[in-house]
Amino acid sequence: MHDKTSKETLLRKPAWLKIKLPKGKNFIGVQRIVDDNNLHTICTSGKCPNAAECWGKGTATFMILGDICTRSCRFCNTKTGKPLPPDPQEPGKVARSISLMNLKHAVITSVDRDDLPDLGADHWVQTIKAIKNESAEITMEVLIPDFQGKLDLVDKIIEAKPEIISHNLETVEALTSIVRSAARYDRSLAVLKHIAASGLVAKSGMMLGMGETDEQVLTALKDMKAAGVSVVTLGQYLQPGKTHLPVKAYVHPDKFDEWKQIGLDLGFRIVESGPLVRSSYHAENHIAQ
Repeated sequence: MHDKTSKETLLRKPAWLKIKLPKGKNFIGVQRIVDDNNLHTICTSGKCPNAAECWGKGTATFMILGDICTRSCRFCNTKTGKPLPPDPQEPGKVARSISLMNLKHAVITSVDRDDLPDLGADHWVQTIKAIKNESAEITMEVLIPDFQGKLDLVDKIIEAKPEIISHNLETVEALTSIVRSAARYDRSLAVLKHIAASGLVAKSGMMLGMGETDEQVLTALKDMKAAGVSVVTLGQYLQPGKTHLPVKAYVHPDKFDEWKQIGLDLGFRIVESGPLVRSSYHAENHIAQ
């Protein structure tokens, strides 16, 4: 007789979740630039299933402020612990690397740095400015933490004027306290609303397959739309390791197609919805026309 835990461990990945292995000159070139500059990417830290596709195209999502997070969200593969002090050379290293890759659009994210007085906001601003100074015509998406809901810190990011500011809701309200260690559903919505009110593109995303109901997903989509979010991503949650939350369901691609249409009907400008979709997936297409 199997208990619930045993049943969850037997849940197998379906065929549509097969991930391509990294290969090709562009992939190797991106890897060399990242390694030579001692940079971190969410592509590797987060075990992104699209690393082969994105790196093969010469793109990567850079993760600043180190690779150790002060939070311990149960869905995330990023290391948790006491981070090192921010590297003052990192903004320049990221900017030069992006220039070497000849990127037209860059995506930057970070770990949570609740240990810093400004939660990492000034380092964020320095990085954005360094990238713009290095490549004047580049467009940029920044995937920011909630900065503990301190909107004056969010304003610093807004004033640096990236084209898109993204902050992920990650999951539905009922699961937030289980999935996200220090975040609050309403606080994330407040951050998104503040970004949208600034006139910049506000973007957010969620993972499915963590035990949420259709009604809860629909409510979350409506909440994001009411906050002013115009770009949303929906993807399948994949358990990074044994200590992370188990997958409760593998959502069929047809269901993701349904969610995409529902999102568009709600009025989102762009909805990326699919099993392997992540927040930076096709990010270069999300710039407002």
